[in-house]
Amino acid sequence: MPTITAKPKIALVIGSTRAARFADVPAQWMLKQAKAREDMEVELLDLRDFNLPFFDEVASNAFVPSESPEAVRWQQTLARFDGFIFVVAEYNHSLTGALKNALDHAYKEWGRKPFTAIGYGGVGAARAIEQLRLIGIELQMVSTHAAVHIGGSDFFTIFPAVGNQPMETIEKNLLPSVKTSLDELVWWAKATMAARAEAA
Repeated sequence: MPTITAKPKIALVIGSTRAARFADVPAQWMLKQAKAREDMEVELLDLRDFNLPFFDEVASNAFVPSESPEAVRWQQTLARFDGFIFVVAEYNHSLTGALKNALDHAYKEWGRKPFTAIGYGGVGAARAIEQLRLIGIELQMVSTHAAVHIGGSDFFTIFPAVGNQPMETIEKNLLPSVKTSLDELVWWAKATMAARAEAA
């Protein structure tokens, strides 16, 4: 199997598009943690920057090329990356419709690449991240075992309507899971990069 020396290129995907979203706070904090590492290159991808229509293609791009120019732009963007960090909000025990739609608008570009997640909410978006993992399996992705969950009192400490404190107030509680999640992400990214290179 080929030896991979290049740093994995990782996209941090903000999965909420609401005007009133809270996602920017954990996203910027997670971006800072990832950029502090020397074993990956990280870029922010905001779904607000992609005007994806509701999925209305003839079929997945696994079978036929997408007709929507914005979907094609999204796919071409994803293709540049070796792995993903999803910023996950939990809506009614699941992930956002915007993130599900974005996942559906690509297939080949997700496949055989790893992902991890940082979720926030009363239970740290645990249920949404579990659903994300099930979707990831169908997209032939590899989920890390660890994820970052901002829940309970930590979430209410930083949520604007309650504590409105900065992320640094709670980060000591999150840094161990951040390290584990990103360690696993890099390991899987290097493994899948090598396997994809061999297959090519």
